Amino acid sequence: MQSAIRYTTAYLDALSESRDGTRYEIIDGELYVSSQSHWEHQDTSTKIASGLDQWSMSTGLGISNIAPGVILSEYESVAPDIVWISFARLREGLRPDGKLHLPPEIVIEILSSGSRNIRRDREAKPKLYDATGVAEYWIVDWRMRTIDVFRRLDAQLSFVETLGDGERLTTPILPGFDKAIEGLWAPRFEM
Repeated sequence: MQSAIRYTTAYLDALSESRDGTRYEIIDGELYVSSQSHWEHQDTSTKIASGLDQWSMSTGLGISNIAPGVILSEYESVAPDIVWISFARLREGLRPDGKLHLPPEIVIEILSSGSRNIRRDREAKPKLYDATGVAEYWIVDWRMRTIDVFRRLDAQLSFVETLGDGERLTTPILPGFDKAIEGLWAPRFEM
């Protein structure tokens, strides 16, 4: 549901920096506020980013980053859980404010708790990333231990597959990148 107020990136710049882990994003002028993530969410994020970093260091073709600011328009400012961007695009898109001002090649969102957060990552963000030219979008569900892969096919970001334990995550964007899905999850134990 579209809010009556259309928020802008200038509004986010005017907010004082939060020290409590709050994340602010704007998609199509709608403000989304998220709190600190679950332990397993962050563990999965670290493992995926680490795999991307290892591949990037071995090839020298790009870099991953966790929760960077990505400004795609006056009404589109997001902080994806992880991005991977080639050095060529990084040189073009990284501005003095420390934020990307163009879409990275790969965007990864790890589902957070709450129906609004899940709806944002499964509905609003795919539309945004499709419209702005992201080449791949991965939706990671650490609870279900799956990854939904969307890839740009025929100029459109399209669902390609859902990967689970026993399968491997690969992408034509990163030749030779290959991660076992079951290696991306935090160990389960009783508390």
